[in-house]
Amino acid sequence: MNMLTLHYHPLSSCCHKVLIAIDMLGIEVDKRLLNLGDPEERAAHLALWPTGKMPLLMDGPRPVPETSIIIEYLQRHHASPGRTLIPDAPDAALDVRLWDRLFDLYVMTPMQALTADLLRPEGERDAPAVAKARESLSSAYAFIGRHLEGRTWVAGDAFSMADCAAAPALFYAMAYVPLPPQHGHLAAYVERLMSHPSVALTIDQARPYFKFFPGRSGLSRRYFDPATA
Repeated sequence: MNMLTLHYHPLSSCCHKVLIAIDMLGIEVDKRLLNLGDPEERAAHLALWPTGKMPLLMDGPRPVPETSIIIEYLQRHHASPGRTLIPDAPDAALDVRLWDRLFDLYVMTPMQALTADLLRPEGERDAPAVAKARESLSSAYAFIGRHLEGRTWVAGDAFSMADCAAAPALFYAMAYVPLPPQHGHLAAYVERLMSHPSVALTIDQARPYFKFFPGRSGLSRRYFDPATA
């Protein structure tokens, strides 16, 4: 009997990060779609984990929160033989964790700030915060692009947890701040990411929900066409 349950939403960038990892690690997980707008579901979720954040992995009665912790826990306890997203070598593992952290902090966080601003009533929008978030993304694109020169994946030779973090962060961030033409290394990396089977699967499963993404007008027509939504 499968004791692993993932409480998630298919539109969430944080959930995408974990869903990509689950597919890469070859793990069977029961997926439970979470509607935090429903008071009963929210109360039940808070009873499992008091921050109310998602995704949340339940391994039997044990809650495992936070995306990077979930991925490392799954690799340690449930991954199929030979599947790994964090290397055994200590320094290589630190590099993966570093870039995982950088994508979470400097791409996903400002992207989520831009999403949150669109969810506010128009009279309560924060133009200075929006400008700062856009500037943060532009700065992140520049240093990530420099790092990627001569690389296929962001940390080491193999697809890793860092790439799991990069895929949803960049996918949604580019809806708000498209890549400038000078960032060729980053653009090529994004194409590799989007073509990766585990990333492509996760995006495909999210397609029915893109019409609810506040920044949907900026999504590539490869993934969302307002005319057919």
